[in-house]
Amino acid sequence: MWRGDSPVPPANPTLAAAHAALDNGDLGGAVQAYRNVLADEPANLEAKLGLAQAELLIRVRELDPERVRKEAAERPDDVAAQLAVADLDLVGGHVEDAFGRLVSTVRRTAGEDRDTARIRLLELFEVVGGDDPRVIAARGALARVLF
Repeated sequence: MWRGDSPVPPANPTLAAAHAALDNGDLGGAVQAYRNVLADEPANLEAKLGLAQAELLIRVRELDPERVRKEAAERPDDVAAQLAVADLDLVGGHVEDAFGRLVSTVRRTAGEDRDTARIRLLELFEVVGGDDPRVIAARGALARVLF
């Protein structure tokens, strides 16, 4: 592709392959390709976002939403159930619900469970993007719960 008189440099072929794999539903291939990009370029935000999206889609692809939501409602202290519902919420576009659920889970838990919920929340922040106002608000809520 040309822009004016100078050629536009080709896109990172590994990143392009990762995007193509994600678009084609090859989630495992996308994850590996994004990891390959990040091995060479650890600060590549596009690859970080793509990896977070692919990993999220892998987590939810086999879930039965009704069953997962029922289990989470019946067992509010089951961190794995809360994580699964938060993933489903995010994929379904219910970003604030996902973040709120995980902030509440962090508040109610301690030790390894708390750390697991906190880490998942940070992963979901990556999917949405750090500049999103919902992420900024949830980061503040998380800080209040932690400190």
